[in-house]
Amino acid sequence: MNYLSWVALLIFLSVAAGLIRVLKGPTATDRMLAAQLFGTGGVATLLLLVHVMKIPELVDVALIYALLAAITMVVFVTWKSKDREETEKKKDEYP
Repeated sequence: MNYLSWVALLIFLSVAAGLIRVLKGPTATDRMLAAQLFGTGGVATLLLLVHVMKIPELVDVALIYALLAAITMVVFVTWKSKDREETEKKKDEYP
């Protein structure tokens, strides 16, 4: 086994651990962070394919995928903060 096989195995194990967190995660935040791990694992896999298959165009695909994962996380954080503000506003209205 060469070193790329070990790297691929490590990526697979981390994504498998993230899948367990998605299924068992107690909060939506845990599940979203595990989904972010899927995005990171996907980018890492694409970059491994660039090295193995010698297709430099996949670097662009990996960068776009990383950008989409980051935007998704920003949207999630914005959504959670609005949800928290509404919850606090309801607590203030009804003591």
